[in-house]
Formats: sequence, C-alpha cells, structure tokens
Amino acid sequence: MAPEINLPGPMSLIDNTKGQLVVNPEALKILSAITQPVVVVAIVGLYRTGKSYLMNKLAGKKNGFSLGSTVKSHTKGIWMWCVPHPKKPEHTLVLLDTEGLGDIEKGDNENDSWIFALAILLSSTFVYNSMGTINQQAMDQLYYVTELTHRIRSKSSPDENENEVEDSADFVSFFPDFVWTLRDFSLDLEADGQPLTPDEYLTYSLKLKKGTSQKDETFNLPRLCIRKFFPKKKCFVFDRPVHRRKLAQLEKLQDEELDPEFVQQVADFCSYIFSNSKTKTLSGGIQVNGPRLESLVLTYVNAISSGDLPCMENAVLALAQIENSAAVEKAIAHYEQQMGQKVQLPTESLQELLDLHRDSEREAIEVFIRSSFKDVDHLFQKELAAQLDKKRDDFCKQNQEASSDRCSGLLQVIFSPLEEEVKAGIYSKPGGYRLFVQKLQDLKKKYYEEPRKGTQAEEILQTYLKSKESMTDAILQTDQTLTEKEKEIEVERVKAESAQASAEMVEEMQIKYQQMMEEKEKSYQEHVKQLTEKMERERAQLLEEQEKTLTSKLQEQARVLKERCQGESTQLQNEIQKLQKTLKKKTKRYMSHKLKI
Repeated sequence: MAPEINLPGPMSLIDNTKGQLVVNPEALKILSAITQPVVVVAIVGLYRTGKSYLMNKLAGKKNGFSLGSTVKSHTKGIWMWCVPHPKKPEHTLVLLDTEGLGDIEKGDNENDSWIFALAILLSSTFVYNSMGTINQQAMDQLYYVTELTHRIRSKSSPDENENEVEDSADFVSFFPDFVWTLRDFSLDLEADGQPLTPDEYLTYSLKLKKGTSQKDETFNLPRLCIRKFFPKKKCFVFDRPVHRRKLAQLEKLQDEELDPEFVQQVADFCSYIFSNSKTKTLSGGIQVNGPRLESLVLTYVNAISSGDLPCMENAVLALAQIENSAAVEKAIAHYEQQMGQKVQLPTESLQELLDLHRDSEREAIEVFIRSSFKDVDHLFQKELAAQLDKKRDDFCKQNQEASSDRCSGLLQVIFSPLEEEVKAGIYSKPGGYRLFVQKLQDLKKKYYEEPRKGTQAEEILQTYLKSKESMTDAILQTDQTLTEKEKEIEVERVKAESAQASAEMVEEMQIKYQQMMEEKEKSYQEHVKQLTEKMERERAQLLEEQEKTLTSKLQEQARVLKERCQGESTQLQNEIQKLQKTLKKKTKRYMSHKLKI
C-alpha cells in the first residue's frame, strides 16, 4: 500500500516573484513521495471571488488556503495541498489554488495567462470561478482561454497550416474537465421564460452569435474556445453565503450561520468533484502519480522560463526519458533478485542456467513493459536487452568459475591421497602400473559421482590428468612385469583416451555455443513478443483517444450547425410572422375600404 501524504496545510508549488515563475523544491519533494495516482483539481478566477474557500472545502477544512478579505490578492503563484482522496481509495487529491487573475498590482496580464495555462496543463478538473452571471463581461474576463493556442502546444512540431482554433481539437485529448462556478448568483435560472438547470444555463450562455462582423467574432471566440477545448463542462451556481459585512469572517463562521442554500450548493459542488474528477492521465492512458506530476511541473515551468511554449508532447517525452531509464533499472534489479533467489552456482549444466535466465529475463521484460512508455525507437528496451545479455554472459562466466573452483577442490580432495602414494613409491614395483590404473579409475568414478560439479567438470578433470601424464608414464616404464609391446599398447591406449576426451570436449563446446545462439534468439523473440503486445494495446488506446477527439469535434460541429439552423429557422419564422402581420393589416385596410364603397 502506498503511503498517504498528509500535508497539514497548503504550500507554495510555483512562486510568482516579480513576474518570474519559480518551482518550490520543497513542494517537489512532497510530490516525489506520492506513489498513488493523483486527481488534480485547479481553480482560477479573478482575485477576490472566493476561490480559496471552495478549495478549503474540498480539502475538508475550514481554513488552509488564504481567503483574503481585502482588495489585495493573497495567493501568489500556485499553491498546492495534497490530501487523501475521500472517495477513491489509493488515490491522492491534489488541490491547486492559483493567484487571482486581474490583480491591479501586477500591471499586465502576461503572468495571468501563464498561470491560467499551467492550471489547465496540470489539472484533471479545471474550475473557473467568477462572480454573478455569465454575461459578456464575464466572457471578456475569460479572454485567457482565447490565448491558449498562443500559450500551449500539443505537439512539438505543429503543422504550419494549422488553424489555431479550428484544428486545436488535439487539446481535447489532454485538456481537463471544465467546471464554471458562479458566486453570488442572484438571478432566476431561465431563458425565454423557460426554467434552466445550471448546466443548461452554461450551454445557453455558450451559444454562438450568427454573423461575421468583428463584433460577432469577438463575442464568439471565448465561447468557441471553451466549447472546442474542454471535453466535459459543468456549471454550479452559489447564493451569497452571508451578508456582505460578514464575508471577511467567512472561514470562521459555522455552517449554521451561513445561508442554507449556499451550504447545500457547496456540498453538491464538493460531492460532484469527489465523484466525477478523473485521475490525471496523459496521452496513451498513462496515469499520473506524484513523481510524474513533479516532472510535468518542472518541464512546463522551465519551458516558460526559457521563453518557449509549454508543449504536452515534449513534457510526456521528457517524463518518458526519466521513467524509462528508471524502468530499465527496475527491470535489471528484478532480474538480479530473481536470479539471486533461483540460481545456485555452479549449475549442473549450461542449459539449466539458461532456463533460469530465460524465466527471469521474461519477468524483467514484463517489469520494463509495465513501467515504460513512449520509448521512441525502442532505445530503452534495446538498452535493457543489452544489459540482460551482459548479465547472462556474466552469470555464465561466474558459473564457469564456480564450476572450476568446485572441480579443482574435488580433485584436490579425491586425488591427493593417490599422489601421496605415488610419492611414497607404492606403485614403483612389479605390477604397480595396473594397481595405479585401477586406483585411478576408482577415483575418477568417485569424482564423476560427486553432484553439482558444473559445466567445467570434464575439462578440469582432463586438464588435471594431462598434467599427471609424466607421472603415469614413469610408473608404466618402471613396471618390470610388462613387456615393451604391452607398454607401447598402453601408451597408445592412453593417447586414444586423451584424444577421445578432447574430441568430446570440442563437441561439448559446440553444443554450448549452439545453446547460447539459441538462447539469444529466444531472448530476441521474447522482447519482440512483449513489445508487439504492448504496441497493440497502445494502438487500441490511441484509436480510442482519436475516436474520442473526433467525436468531440464532430459533436461540436453538429451543435454549431444545429444552432445555425435553429437561428435561421427562428429568423424565417420571424420573417413569416412579419409577412403575416403585413398581410393582415393590408387585408384589414382592404376590407375597410370595401365597406366604405
């Protein structure tokens, strides 16, 4: 189970000092420790609109984020509060409270635009908080959304012919859900005399105006951006919580002292956020945890500081570089752990070691595949393959050395008594050679019966016997019971045995070489198999995302067309009504004139 992160209160994530955005390293340490998936909720809006109050409620606290009761904006930069998610086990809720937009002390809107863009890039739910109704003034204040195409890129190399608004449907694939919260809302929710829900009110407010004049385009642009960029939209309205004079003490007041409607509205808002806010996810279905969010923060802020545009694709690739490198290390560590548990050197045969290697290698590749993403040109998987090949070769070498040490030790224990007997002259007598050969055969049999000698058993034995050929020949030549012919035959027999043993060793080496070649091919096929399966999964995920993006774009086009048709239909109906009225008047005049006649 991943450890819970319980911050006693919010802390600065991105400081805004004299117009420069700087990441707080202490906040990054907090994020780096969160191994759980994160749900990121960011709130933006004009200063002094009560953003922090809603965020404190989401944190389950009466205070934390600074509410500010004066005309000055309290929150500077972006502040973060990480709390256990109240409705999603094993998830962390990351709340981001941004400095108020439009603070007169800042003098320009450049900084506001970057804060707005960062809140969108980092969140999975984006809350825009404003006062009153959704009128043209509210839309004018939301002009930051119209600048997003100048502040954010989805791809590192966009098409030069790309239309910033029409072809920015790529934003849908990574933009957060959009929630508009309207504070101190005092009007009845209705349009054309018909009651509306808050969501219907938002949809109604985002309708486009027919026309191509500059005024019409200015009216439509923020509405068009909201409709095109955000895949899911929601609206909440809030009554004024208390009398204006008590607003300064809002965080100190109990719910019983607040307007009951407001208390219920806040509860509904929190319930919706808890139940519907999604885990922060990157392209390809990659869930974001604390370290990944940390990487995104650094990448985006560094891009802004260097004068570049934050790019989603670049951020994902930068994150992939970090995580894929870590994935290789994690896979190698898993391989070493498994081999350490399974392998007891020396193994009886090379194939036994290779079988254990293959099982551990397969698991290591699985670990890498699960932990890696966006491995461009499969560079990291190739690095993993190279390291696993080296690990296999190292184990083979260690296996040989362990086998050599084991066999050399056995030879010392088994054959040293024979050597002592030779030195004592026990076999330097008539008939001594036959006794020596018999004893040698018995000791060889004993050596062969010893278990787990490993792959070097025969080679070490033959090397030892070769080193004792002079001793064997001396005993043979001093045995007076043997004729010269018998001695010649015995010499030839020994040579034939040695030659046969050498031939068998060469054959064994060829078999080992063939086993190694087969193992390399199996290793390659295992990499290909798991990579192919992953690519199929990613392909399905990509198609799903593309379908979602296309569906969103087509739905928006359909809504625009429907509104246009409805507008034209309404205009036609109005024209018909005018004609009917004109015809009615003319008919009336005609009848009046006829009666006079």
